[in-house]
Amino acid sequence: MKGLARTIAVRLVGGAVMIWIVATFTFFLVHALPGKPGDVAYEKYVAMGMNSQDARAKASVIYGFTSQDPLFTQYTHYISDLLHGHLGISISYSGVPVADVIGDALPWTVIPIMSGLLISFCIGVSSGVVAAVKRSSRLGSGLSLAASMIAGIPSFVIAILLITVFYTNLGALPYGGTVSETLLVDPGWNVEYMSSVAYHAILPVATYVLISYGGWMLSMRSSVVSVLGDDFILASELRGITPGTRMRYIGRNAILPLFTTLALSFGTLFGGAILIEATFNYPGVGQLLLNSIGKRDYPLMTGAFLLITTAVVLANIVADLLYSVIDPRVRR
Repeated sequence: MKGLARTIAVRLVGGAVMIWIVATFTFFLVHALPGKPGDVAYEKYVAMGMNSQDARAKASVIYGFTSQDPLFTQYTHYISDLLHGHLGISISYSGVPVADVIGDALPWTVIPIMSGLLISFCIGVSSGVVAAVKRSSRLGSGLSLAASMIAGIPSFVIAILLITVFYTNLGALPYGGTVSETLLVDPGWNVEYMSSVAYHAILPVATYVLISYGGWMLSMRSSVVSVLGDDFILASELRGITPGTRMRYIGRNAILPLFTTLALSFGTLFGGAILIEATFNYPGVGQLLLNSIGKRDYPLMTGAFLLITTAVVLANIVADLLYSVIDPRVRR
């Protein structure tokens, strides 16, 4: 028990150091981007037809509260705020705390991306086992070929194809937004609202399932093929066990390496699928990060990057600990 507690403590300390390093790098990186929030707004107002003087005055009024301290001083204030659990104040959201902005966008990333991740994992793993066991048949070859082709298609291409077929041509599924416009004024945990959320999430979730399916399927197929050559599979066949039991042995051993990848995927999902969210105009963390970069919203950018970094580091720690639990050979 003491050994486990020590291991967890060491991993957490190492994770905290990694988060600090990445947070520091991210802070200086985003501040090194060309252009300041006021400059970006000024160019936007001029492009809208406002004269130069009025555009400069308006940008100064809205974005004039940004810190003018030396960069290192801003960094020390940033780290101090982080230690007190404060992510800063958003520039582009009129002084709203960054934590609140990210908190509003987070459900629209976690729920659809997590749904797509779990669905693609289950389908990919199942078809990977079939493709490996039937690898000499047309079925196995067809599954492998289809997965390879799908894995090579960019996510935005798949998104556009789904929109063209199911929204433009068939009109069967909605595009853009999270719910019907009539329900925006009265959101809540009711059947009508949640049904509309699920209905609008079908195309984004389907896109994520398709872009993830190929990787899971090919990884599982490769893992199963390697397990099929192990001695215990030959011994089980000589003992005359049933095909169902044999498949269970194969699946349980072949899926172990994929659990680490699955745990890491849960960490990266907080970053959202930027291209998917941008294509479907879905207000998740990925879309939020993309908009914050365009508007040079430094606190929001660093807050979003910090969320992604923390999630990935914690996912790594959980994956290491769980792997030793699900695979006793690691503990030896």
